[in-house]
Amino acid sequence: MDAHSALVVVILGLVEGITEFLPISSTGHLILAGSLLGWVSDKAKVFEIAIQSGAILAVMWHYRARISAVLAGLAARAPAQRLAAWRFAVNVLLGFLPAALLGLLFAGAIKRHLFAPVPVALAFIAGAGVIFWAEARQRRATQPVRIRHVDELRALDALKVGVAQAFALIPGTSRSGASIIGGMLFGLSRAAATEFSFFLAIPTLLAATVYDLYKHRALLSLDDLPTFALGMAVAFVSALLVVRWLLRYVGGHSFVPFAWYRLMFGALVLLTAWGGWVQWAQ
Repeated sequence: MDAHSALVVVILGLVEGITEFLPISSTGHLILAGSLLGWVSDKAKVFEIAIQSGAILAVMWHYRARISAVLAGLAARAPAQRLAAWRFAVNVLLGFLPAALLGLLFAGAIKRHLFAPVPVALAFIAGAGVIFWAEARQRRATQPVRIRHVDELRALDALKVGVAQAFALIPGTSRSGASIIGGMLFGLSRAAATEFSFFLAIPTLLAATVYDLYKHRALLSLDDLPTFALGMAVAFVSALLVVRWLLRYVGGHSFVPFAWYRLMFGALVLLTAWGGWVQWAQ
């Protein structure tokens, strides 16, 4: 790996780590960044999926005590502890299933037709509109907050959030944005929706990474290990910082600034593409 390639890998690792858990779409940003940097081969696409594992590890590290408690509780002798652990685990599984099933059915078609700068920019703008609408609805308090902590989720609540998360199969939508905003629309508090989105990320991103690496294993060799390891390490550190910041942010702020960012960034990409000012690689 030469110096230029290492710089590209660091940039993409930062993009993944910073954007994965914000409602602005990490996949969309990676597609755009990769296009600008000329990082558009089949192996590059596998790399962009694989470095999500760095972000997964960041969430697992931040919630390591909670995850350990749930795993221990699954086999606990105390009925209340065991019930709480299984309820939590089942909720995460239910939230994961819609994206997993739809991903298996449509991932190929989505990659062929939507993994390009212009569709991503359109999804950025559409997602901004959804956030503006959801936040306006929240301010009007048309629906009371029913769930203030992830342990209060019922199975149906988890499944609904999972259905919302499945919209993020469209690049540019944002997995975290879809699950958080969806959770808020279904009666979760902003904090509960954000935290449940983090937990949903673990099986969702892990499954996507393992599946993509296995599917494209013929493209990979041991020579790629330093590239992937560097990207994952950068994504881990940057994602951990973002997770900790976002949990503090949601305590007293809305997601409207992210909607404005999505709107302006998406419009900028469309403007540069239609004006021919930037030759976006496909």
